[in-house]
Amino acid sequence: MKNAVLLLCMLSGLVSARPNIIFINADDLGVMDVDYNSDRYITPNIRRICKEGMVFSEAYAAAASGASSRACVMSGQYTPRHGIYGTDVAGIGKASERKLIPVKSEKFLPLENVTITKVLKAGGYKTIHLGKWQIGEDPTEQGFDVNIGGYAAGVPKGGYFVPFRQGLMAEYNNQYRAGTHSVDVLTDQAVKFMQINRETPFFMSLQFYSVHAGLEPVPELVEKYDPATVDPTYASMIEMVDLGVGRILDAVRDLGLKNNTMIVFTSDNGGVKAVSDQTPFRSGKGSYFDGGIRVPLVISWPGHSAKAGLCETPVIGVDFYPTFLEAAGLKAPKGKVLDGVSLIPLLKKRGTIPERPIFWHFPVYQESLAAKADDAHDEFFLTRPGSAVRMGRWKLHEYFEDGRIELYDLAADPAERMNFQHLHVRTTEKLHRALVEWREAIGAPVPDQPNPEYHPAENP
Repeated sequence: MKNAVLLLCMLSGLVSARPNIIFINADDLGVMDVDYNSDRYITPNIRRICKEGMVFSEAYAAAASGASSRACVMSGQYTPRHGIYGTDVAGIGKASERKLIPVKSEKFLPLENVTITKVLKAGGYKTIHLGKWQIGEDPTEQGFDVNIGGYAAGVPKGGYFVPFRQGLMAEYNNQYRAGTHSVDVLTDQAVKFMQINRETPFFMSLQFYSVHAGLEPVPELVEKYDPATVDPTYASMIEMVDLGVGRILDAVRDLGLKNNTMIVFTSDNGGVKAVSDQTPFRSGKGSYFDGGIRVPLVISWPGHSAKAGLCETPVIGVDFYPTFLEAAGLKAPKGKVLDGVSLIPLLKKRGTIPERPIFWHFPVYQESLAAKADDAHDEFFLTRPGSAVRMGRWKLHEYFEDGRIELYDLAADPAERMNFQHLHVRTTEKLHRALVEWREAIGAPVPDQPNPEYHPAENP
Protein backbone atom coordinates (compact mmCIF):
# COMPACT_ATOMS: atom_id res chain seq x y z
CA MET A 1 0.00 0.00 0.00
CA LYS A 2 2.82 2.32 0.93
CA ASN A 3 4.56 1.67 -2.40
CA ALA A 4 1.33 2.28 -4.30
CA VAL A 5 0.87 5.65 -2.60
CA LEU A 6 4.49 6.56 -3.36
CA LEU A 7 4.04 5.60 -7.03
CA LEU A 8 0.85 7.65 -7.23
CA CYS A 9 2.66 10.67 -5.78
CA MET A 10 5.50 10.23 -8.26
CA LEU A 11 3.08 10.03 -11.19
CA SER A 12 1.20 13.05 -9.87
CA GLY A 13 4.46 15.00 -9.70
CA LEU A 14 5.29 13.95 -13.27
CA VAL A 15 1.94 15.21 -14.56
CA SER A 16 2.19 18.52 -12.71
CA ALA A 17 5.72 19.04 -14.08
CA ARG A 18 4.47 18.83 -17.63
CA PRO A 19 4.41 22.29 -19.16
CA ASN A 20 1.29 24.13 -20.11
CA ILE A 21 1.32 24.83 -23.85
CA ILE A 22 -0.26 27.97 -25.26
CA PHE A 23 -0.41 28.06 -29.05
CA ILE A 24 -1.40 31.50 -30.36
CA ASN A 25 -2.12 31.60 -34.08
CA ALA A 26 -3.01 34.87 -35.81
CA ASP A 27 -4.95 34.80 -39.08
CA ASP A 28 -3.23 36.12 -42.24
CA LEU A 29 -0.52 37.96 -40.29
CA GLY A 30 2.53 38.33 -42.50
CA VAL A 31 6.13 37.85 -41.41
CA MET A 32 6.69 41.59 -41.97
CA ASP A 33 3.65 42.55 -39.88
CA VAL A 34 5.38 42.41 -36.48
CA ASP A 35 7.56 45.15 -35.09
CA TYR A 36 10.65 43.02 -34.63
CA ASN A 37 10.72 42.85 -38.44
CA SER A 38 9.10 46.15 -39.42
CA ASP A 39 8.68 49.56 -37.79
CA ARG A 40 5.29 50.02 -39.47
CA TYR A 41 3.45 48.13 -36.75
CA ILE A 42 3.24 48.18 -32.95
CA THR A 43 3.60 44.75 -31.31
CA PRO A 44 5.51 45.15 -28.02
CA ASN A 45 3.89 42.10 -26.42
CA ILE A 46 4.93 39.78 -29.21
CA ARG A 47 8.38 41.27 -28.71
CA ARG A 48 8.14 40.30 -25.02
CA ILE A 49 8.01 36.67 -26.14
CA CYS A 50 11.10 37.34 -28.29
CA LYS A 51 13.00 38.70 -25.29
CA GLU A 52 12.04 35.77 -23.09
CA GLY A 53 12.47 33.10 -25.74
CA MET A 54 13.55 32.58 -29.31
CA VAL A 55 12.81 34.13 -32.70
CA PHE A 56 12.72 31.67 -35.60
CA SER A 57 13.68 33.91 -38.52
CA GLU A 58 13.24 31.18 -41.16
CA ALA A 59 9.79 29.93 -40.14
CA TYR A 60 7.24 28.72 -42.67
CA ALA A 61 3.60 27.79 -42.70
CA ALA A 62 3.00 24.37 -44.24
CA ALA A 63 0.58 25.94 -46.73
CA ALA A 64 -0.24 29.39 -48.09
CA SER A 65 -3.86 29.46 -46.91
CA GLY A 66 -5.58 28.97 -43.57
CA ALA A 67 -7.49 25.68 -43.60
CA SER A 68 -4.63 23.79 -45.18
CA SER A 69 -2.04 25.27 -42.83
CA ARG A 70 -4.15 24.63 -39.71
CA ALA A 71 -4.76 21.04 -40.75
CA CYS A 72 -1.01 20.53 -41.08
CA VAL A 73 -0.39 21.88 -37.58
CA MET A 74 -3.09 19.80 -35.91
CA SER A 75 -2.29 16.59 -37.79
CA GLY A 76 1.49 17.02 -37.88
CA GLN A 77 1.33 16.06 -41.55
CA TYR A 78 1.99 17.62 -44.93
CA THR A 79 -1.00 18.42 -47.13
CA PRO A 80 -1.04 15.24 -49.28
CA ARG A 81 -1.69 13.08 -46.19
CA HIS A 82 -4.91 14.91 -45.24
CA GLY A 83 -5.91 16.31 -48.64
CA ILE A 84 -6.96 19.79 -47.48
CA TYR A 85 -5.44 22.16 -50.01
CA GLY A 86 -7.39 25.18 -48.87
CA THR A 87 -9.33 25.96 -52.02
CA ASP A 88 -12.94 25.30 -52.92
CA VAL A 89 -14.74 25.87 -56.23
CA ALA A 90 -15.28 29.54 -55.41
CA GLY A 91 -11.54 30.14 -55.14
CA ILE A 92 -10.10 28.42 -58.19
CA GLY A 93 -10.78 31.12 -60.79
CA LYS A 94 -12.30 31.03 -64.24
CA ALA A 95 -12.33 27.68 -66.02
CA SER A 96 -11.17 29.35 -69.24
CA GLU A 97 -7.90 30.31 -67.52
CA ARG A 98 -7.08 26.87 -66.04
CA LYS A 99 -5.10 24.45 -68.20
CA LEU A 100 -5.63 21.46 -65.90
CA ILE A 101 -8.47 19.94 -63.92
CA PRO A 102 -7.39 20.47 -60.30
CA VAL A 103 -7.28 17.75 -57.67
CA LYS A 104 -10.30 17.67 -55.37
CA SER A 105 -9.57 19.33 -52.05
CA GLU A 106 -11.01 17.85 -48.86
CA LYS A 107 -13.01 20.21 -46.68
CA PHE A 108 -12.30 18.90 -43.17
CA LEU A 109 -9.66 16.94 -41.31
CA PRO A 110 -11.00 13.38 -40.87
CA LEU A 111 -11.94 12.54 -37.28
CA GLU A 112 -9.78 9.40 -37.44
CA ASN A 113 -6.68 11.56 -38.05
CA VAL A 114 -5.31 11.79 -34.51
CA THR A 115 -4.70 15.44 -33.71
CA ILE A 116 -2.03 16.69 -31.31
CA THR A 117 -4.91 17.71 -29.06
CA LYS A 118 -6.19 14.14 -28.74
CA VAL A 119 -2.75 12.92 -27.71
CA LEU A 120 -2.31 15.66 -25.13
CA LYS A 121 -5.79 15.10 -23.74
CA ALA A 122 -5.14 11.37 -23.39
CA GLY A 123 -1.90 12.29 -21.62
CA GLY A 124 -3.69 14.23 -18.91
CA TYR A 125 -3.96 17.71 -20.41
CA LYS A 126 -7.04 19.91 -20.19
CA THR A 127 -7.64 21.36 -23.63
CA ILE A 128 -9.37 24.44 -25.02
CA HIS A 129 -9.79 25.92 -28.47
CA LEU A 130 -10.69 29.59 -28.93
CA GLY A 131 -11.40 31.36 -32.23
CA LYS A 132 -10.96 30.22 -35.79
CA TRP A 133 -11.06 26.46 -36.43
CA GLN A 134 -12.21 25.86 -40.06
CA ILE A 135 -10.94 22.26 -40.35
CA GLY A 136 -14.08 20.66 -38.90
CA GLU A 137 -17.55 21.40 -37.60
CA ASP A 138 -16.70 21.12 -33.90
CA PRO A 139 -13.27 21.20 -32.21
CA THR A 140 -14.58 19.09 -29.33
CA GLU A 141 -14.79 16.17 -31.79
CA GLN A 142 -11.05 16.51 -32.38
CA GLY A 143 -9.67 16.53 -28.86
CA PHE A 144 -10.78 19.75 -27.16
CA ASP A 145 -12.62 19.78 -23.83
CA VAL A 146 -13.85 23.32 -24.42
CA ASN A 147 -14.61 25.25 -27.61
CA ILE A 148 -15.08 29.01 -27.72
CA GLY A 149 -16.17 30.32 -31.11
CA GLY A 150 -14.61 27.67 -33.32
CA TYR A 151 -16.53 26.00 -36.16
CA ALA A 152 -16.32 25.48 -39.92
CA ALA A 153 -16.20 29.13 -40.96
CA GLY A 154 -13.00 30.47 -42.47
CA VAL A 155 -13.90 34.13 -42.05
CA PRO A 156 -15.19 36.08 -39.02
CA LYS A 157 -18.87 35.93 -39.96
CA GLY A 158 -20.72 38.71 -38.23
CA GLY A 159 -17.72 41.00 -37.90
CA TYR A 160 -15.09 41.63 -35.24
CA PHE A 161 -17.22 43.48 -32.67
CA VAL A 162 -20.13 42.72 -30.34
CA PRO A 163 -22.88 42.23 -31.34
CA PHE A 164 -21.73 39.37 -33.55
CA ARG A 165 -24.39 38.71 -36.15
CA GLN A 166 -23.53 35.10 -37.03
CA GLY A 167 -21.60 32.10 -35.80
CA LEU A 168 -20.70 30.79 -32.36
CA MET A 169 -19.25 34.10 -31.21
CA ALA A 170 -22.85 35.41 -31.10
CA GLU A 171 -23.29 33.37 -27.90
CA TYR A 172 -21.32 36.10 -26.11
CA ASN A 173 -23.42 39.06 -27.24
CA ASN A 174 -25.37 39.12 -23.96
CA GLN A 175 -22.20 38.90 -21.87
CA TYR A 176 -20.37 41.85 -23.39
CA ARG A 177 -21.27 45.44 -24.13
CA ALA A 178 -21.65 46.55 -27.75
CA GLY A 179 -18.36 47.44 -29.35
CA THR A 180 -16.30 44.86 -27.47
CA HIS A 181 -13.70 43.39 -29.82
CA SER A 182 -13.54 39.66 -30.52
CA VAL A 183 -9.92 39.64 -29.37
CA ASP A 184 -11.08 40.77 -25.92
CA VAL A 185 -13.86 38.17 -25.80
CA LEU A 186 -11.48 35.34 -26.71
CA THR A 187 -8.79 36.59 -24.35
CA ASP A 188 -11.25 36.89 -21.45
CA GLN A 189 -12.35 33.30 -21.93
CA ALA A 190 -8.74 32.14 -22.24
CA VAL A 191 -7.82 33.78 -18.94
CA LYS A 192 -10.85 32.22 -17.19
CA PHE A 193 -9.79 28.79 -18.45
CA MET A 194 -6.27 29.30 -17.09
CA GLN A 195 -7.62 30.39 -13.71
CA ILE A 196 -9.79 27.28 -13.45
CA ASN A 197 -7.08 24.88 -14.66
CA ARG A 198 -3.97 26.41 -13.10
CA GLU A 199 -3.27 23.21 -11.13
CA THR A 200 -3.53 20.96 -14.19
CA PRO A 201 -1.38 20.92 -17.33
CA PHE A 202 -3.34 22.49 -20.16
CA PHE A 203 -3.11 22.97 -23.91
CA MET A 204 -4.61 26.17 -25.26
CA SER A 205 -5.21 26.76 -28.96
CA LEU A 206 -5.93 30.50 -29.21
CA GLN A 207 -6.54 31.28 -32.86
CA PHE A 208 -7.63 34.88 -33.36
CA TYR A 209 -9.88 35.66 -36.32
CA SER A 210 -7.83 38.82 -36.78
CA VAL A 211 -6.41 40.01 -39.17
CA HIS A 212 -8.43 38.23 -41.85
CA ALA A 213 -10.15 40.22 -44.60
CA GLY A 214 -13.36 41.94 -43.62
CA LEU A 215 -11.09 44.49 -41.95
CA GLU A 216 -12.64 46.77 -39.34
CA PRO A 217 -10.74 49.56 -37.58
CA VAL A 218 -10.25 49.46 -33.82
CA PRO A 219 -11.53 52.95 -32.86
CA GLU A 220 -9.14 53.69 -30.00
CA LEU A 221 -6.09 52.61 -32.02
CA VAL A 222 -6.64 53.50 -35.67
CA GLU A 223 -5.91 57.23 -35.46
CA LYS A 224 -2.31 56.78 -34.32
CA TYR A 225 -1.28 55.39 -37.73
CA ASP A 226 -0.28 57.48 -40.77
CA PRO A 227 -2.14 56.38 -43.91
CA ALA A 228 0.83 57.55 -45.96
CA THR A 229 2.93 54.70 -44.59
CA VAL A 230 0.49 51.96 -43.57
CA ASP A 231 -3.15 50.92 -43.78
CA PRO A 232 -4.40 52.34 -40.44
CA THR A 233 -7.29 49.85 -40.19
CA TYR A 234 -4.99 46.89 -40.67
CA ALA A 235 -2.39 48.30 -38.28
CA SER A 236 -5.00 48.87 -35.58
CA MET A 237 -6.12 45.24 -35.91
CA ILE A 238 -2.56 43.99 -35.54
CA GLU A 239 -2.08 46.10 -32.43
CA MET A 240 -5.35 44.70 -31.04
CA VAL A 241 -4.00 41.16 -31.46
CA ASP A 242 -0.83 42.23 -29.70
CA LEU A 243 -2.84 43.64 -26.78
CA GLY A 244 -4.57 40.26 -26.48
CA VAL A 245 -1.19 38.54 -26.44
CA GLY A 246 -0.11 40.91 -23.67
CA ARG A 247 -3.11 39.98 -21.53
CA ILE A 248 -2.27 36.28 -21.95
CA LEU A 249 1.35 36.90 -20.92
CA ASP A 250 0.23 38.90 -17.89
CA ALA A 251 -2.21 36.20 -16.81
CA VAL A 252 0.44 33.49 -17.10
CA ARG A 253 2.73 35.59 -14.90
CA ASP A 254 0.06 36.57 -12.37
CA LEU A 255 -1.15 32.98 -11.97
CA GLY A 256 2.38 31.82 -11.22
CA LEU A 257 2.54 29.70 -14.37
CA LYS A 258 5.34 31.43 -16.23
CA ASN A 259 8.12 28.98 -15.40
CA ASN A 260 6.09 25.99 -16.54
CA THR A 261 4.42 27.33 -19.68
CA MET A 262 5.54 27.13 -23.29
CA ILE A 263 4.13 30.02 -25.34
CA VAL A 264 4.12 29.91 -29.12
CA PHE A 265 3.09 32.83 -31.33
CA THR A 266 2.80 32.44 -35.08
CA SER A 267 0.47 32.89 -38.09
CA ASP A 268 -1.32 30.50 -40.41
CA ASN A 269 0.14 31.93 -43.63
CA GLY A 270 1.66 35.04 -45.15
CA GLY A 271 0.03 38.45 -45.20
CA VAL A 272 -2.24 39.74 -47.97
CA LYS A 273 0.11 41.54 -50.36
CA ALA A 274 -2.36 44.25 -51.39
CA VAL A 275 -2.96 45.18 -47.74
CA SER A 276 0.54 44.84 -46.33
CA ASP A 277 3.66 44.66 -48.48
CA GLN A 278 5.87 41.74 -47.42
CA THR A 279 9.09 43.05 -49.00
CA PRO A 280 11.80 41.73 -49.13
CA PHE A 281 9.65 38.65 -49.80
CA ARG A 282 7.56 38.31 -52.92
CA SER A 283 3.75 38.17 -53.09
CA GLY A 284 1.56 37.14 -50.14
CA LYS A 285 -1.20 34.86 -48.90
CA GLY A 286 -2.12 32.18 -51.42
CA SER A 287 1.28 32.25 -53.14
CA TYR A 288 4.15 29.82 -52.67
CA PHE A 289 6.67 32.58 -53.03
CA ASP A 290 8.03 33.32 -49.56
CA GLY A 291 5.66 36.24 -49.00
CA GLY A 292 2.82 33.72 -48.91
CA ILE A 293 4.37 31.13 -46.60
CA ARG A 294 6.92 32.89 -44.37
CA VAL A 295 5.41 33.58 -40.96
CA PRO A 296 6.44 35.13 -37.67
CA LEU A 297 7.36 32.52 -35.06
CA VAL A 298 8.48 33.17 -31.51
CA ILE A 299 8.58 30.60 -28.70
CA SER A 300 9.33 31.03 -25.02
CA TRP A 301 9.65 28.36 -22.35
CA PRO A 302 11.40 29.84 -19.30
CA GLY A 303 14.07 27.58 -17.88
CA HIS A 304 14.17 25.56 -21.10
CA SER A 305 14.42 27.91 -24.07
CA ALA A 306 17.28 30.24 -24.80
CA LYS A 307 16.57 33.83 -23.78
CA ALA A 308 16.52 36.45 -26.53
CA GLY A 309 17.71 33.77 -28.91
CA LEU A 310 17.72 33.74 -32.70
CA CYS A 311 17.37 30.58 -34.78
CA GLU A 312 18.08 30.75 -38.52
CA THR A 313 17.32 27.09 -39.24
CA PRO A 314 14.32 26.67 -41.59
CA VAL A 315 11.33 25.23 -39.71
CA ILE A 316 7.75 24.55 -40.76
CA GLY A 317 4.25 24.13 -39.29
CA VAL A 318 4.36 20.31 -39.20
CA ASP A 319 7.12 20.64 -36.59
CA PHE A 320 4.74 21.82 -33.84
CA TYR A 321 3.18 18.37 -33.24
CA PRO A 322 6.46 16.58 -32.40
CA THR A 323 7.65 19.66 -30.47
CA PHE A 324 4.59 19.61 -28.21
CA LEU A 325 4.89 15.85 -27.76
CA GLU A 326 8.50 16.11 -26.59
CA ALA A 327 7.72 19.01 -24.27
CA ALA A 328 4.89 17.00 -22.70
CA GLY A 329 6.95 13.81 -22.46
CA LEU A 330 4.49 11.92 -24.65
CA LYS A 331 4.84 9.66 -27.66
CA ALA A 332 2.96 9.69 -30.96
CA PRO A 333 0.15 7.12 -31.21
CA LYS A 334 1.06 3.81 -32.76
CA GLY A 335 0.87 4.06 -36.53
CA LYS A 336 0.72 7.85 -36.57
CA VAL A 337 2.98 9.30 -39.28
CA LEU A 338 4.57 12.65 -38.43
CA ASP A 339 6.30 14.68 -41.11
CA GLY A 340 8.02 17.22 -38.87
CA VAL A 341 10.72 17.16 -36.21
CA SER A 342 10.84 18.47 -32.67
CA LEU A 343 12.21 22.00 -32.32
CA ILE A 344 13.26 21.43 -28.71
CA PRO A 345 17.00 21.07 -29.55
CA LEU A 346 16.89 24.40 -31.40
CA LEU A 347 14.80 26.04 -28.70
CA LYS A 348 17.27 25.06 -26.00
CA LYS A 349 20.26 26.00 -28.17
CA ARG A 350 21.83 22.74 -27.03
CA GLY A 351 21.71 20.93 -30.32
CA THR A 352 20.63 20.99 -33.92
CA ILE A 353 18.29 19.15 -36.18
CA PRO A 354 19.59 17.35 -39.26
CA GLU A 355 19.63 19.40 -42.44
CA ARG A 356 16.51 18.42 -44.31
CA PRO A 357 14.33 19.51 -47.20
CA ILE A 358 10.96 21.04 -46.35
CA PHE A 359 8.09 20.70 -48.79
CA TRP A 360 4.86 22.24 -50.06
CA HIS A 361 2.32 20.68 -52.42
CA PHE A 362 -0.56 22.53 -54.05
CA PRO A 363 -2.29 20.56 -56.84
CA VAL A 364 -5.10 23.13 -57.24
CA TYR A 365 -5.54 26.78 -58.21
CA GLN A 366 -5.65 29.85 -55.99
CA GLU A 367 -7.51 32.74 -57.58
CA SER A 368 -5.93 36.19 -57.63
CA LEU A 369 -6.88 38.63 -54.89
CA ALA A 370 -5.61 41.83 -56.52
CA ALA A 371 -4.53 40.92 -60.09
CA LYS A 372 -1.08 42.34 -60.89
CA ALA A 373 -0.77 43.84 -57.42
CA ASP A 374 -0.43 40.29 -56.02
CA ASP A 375 3.05 40.15 -57.59
CA ALA A 376 2.53 36.51 -58.55
CA HIS A 377 3.38 34.88 -61.90
CA ASP A 378 0.27 36.22 -63.62
CA GLU A 379 -2.77 38.35 -62.92
CA PHE A 380 -5.21 35.42 -62.87
CA PHE A 381 -3.85 33.29 -60.03
CA LEU A 382 -1.82 33.69 -56.87
CA THR A 383 -0.49 30.27 -57.71
CA ARG A 384 -1.14 27.54 -60.24
CA PRO A 385 -0.81 23.81 -59.43
CA GLY A 386 2.68 22.90 -58.29
CA SER A 387 5.09 21.87 -55.56
CA ALA A 388 8.06 23.49 -53.89
CA VAL A 389 11.00 22.43 -51.77
CA ARG A 390 13.52 24.36 -49.72
CA MET A 391 16.87 23.00 -48.60
CA GLY A 392 19.48 25.27 -47.13
CA ARG A 393 19.62 28.52 -49.07
CA TRP A 394 17.94 27.05 -52.16
CA LYS A 395 14.27 26.85 -53.03
CA LEU A 396 12.84 25.09 -56.08
CA HIS A 397 9.35 25.47 -57.56
CA GLU A 398 7.79 23.06 -60.05
CA TYR A 399 4.56 23.92 -61.90
CA PHE A 400 2.44 21.16 -63.38
CA GLU A 401 0.73 23.02 -66.24
CA ASP A 402 3.93 23.34 -68.28
CA GLY A 403 6.58 21.49 -66.25
CA ARG A 404 8.32 24.78 -65.48
CA ILE A 405 11.16 24.64 -62.92
CA GLU A 406 12.40 27.66 -60.98
CA LEU A 407 15.42 27.68 -58.66
CA TYR A 408 16.03 30.58 -56.28
CA ASP A 409 18.90 31.44 -53.98
CA LEU A 410 17.06 32.83 -50.97
CA ALA A 411 20.22 34.11 -49.33
CA ALA A 412 21.01 36.39 -52.27
CA ASP A 413 17.50 36.82 -53.67
CA PRO A 414 14.75 36.57 -51.02
CA ALA A 415 12.33 38.14 -53.51
CA GLU A 416 12.66 35.08 -55.79
CA ARG A 417 13.23 37.06 -58.99
CA MET A 418 16.33 35.40 -60.46
CA ASN A 419 15.81 31.86 -61.72
CA PHE A 420 19.13 29.99 -61.40
CA GLN A 421 17.85 26.76 -62.94
CA HIS A 422 20.31 26.80 -65.86
CA LEU A 423 23.25 28.25 -63.89
CA HIS A 424 23.11 25.71 -61.07
CA VAL A 425 22.16 22.55 -62.90
CA ARG A 426 23.33 20.07 -60.24
CA THR A 427 21.48 21.91 -57.47
CA THR A 428 18.37 21.99 -59.64
CA GLU A 429 18.61 18.26 -60.32
CA LYS A 430 19.24 17.46 -56.64
CA LEU A 431 16.27 19.45 -55.34
CA HIS A 432 13.94 18.32 -58.12
CA ARG A 433 14.84 14.69 -57.48
CA ALA A 434 14.15 15.18 -53.77
CA LEU A 435 10.79 16.78 -54.58
CA VAL A 436 9.73 14.01 -56.96
CA GLU A 437 10.83 11.26 -54.56
CA TRP A 438 8.94 12.96 -51.72
CA ARG A 439 5.75 13.20 -53.79
CA GLU A 440 6.01 9.53 -54.70
CA ALA A 441 6.70 8.46 -51.11
CA ILE A 442 3.83 10.47 -49.65
CA GLY A 443 1.35 9.69 -52.44
CA ALA A 444 0.92 13.32 -53.49
CA PRO A 445 -1.62 13.65 -56.33
CA VAL A 446 -0.41 15.51 -59.40
CA PRO A 447 -3.09 16.86 -61.78
CA ASP A 448 -2.51 15.84 -65.39
CA GLN A 449 -5.96 15.95 -67.01
CA PRO A 450 -6.36 18.80 -69.55
CA ASN A 451 -9.26 21.12 -68.85
CA PRO A 452 -11.63 21.08 -71.86
CA GLU A 453 -12.91 24.54 -70.92
CA TYR A 454 -9.48 26.15 -71.21
CA HIS A 455 -9.13 28.50 -74.18
CA PRO A 456 -5.43 28.92 -75.05
CA ALA A 457 -6.16 31.43 -77.79
CA GLU A 458 -7.60 33.75 -75.15
CA ASN A 459 -4.86 32.94 -72.64
CA PRO A 460 -1.58 32.30 -74.47
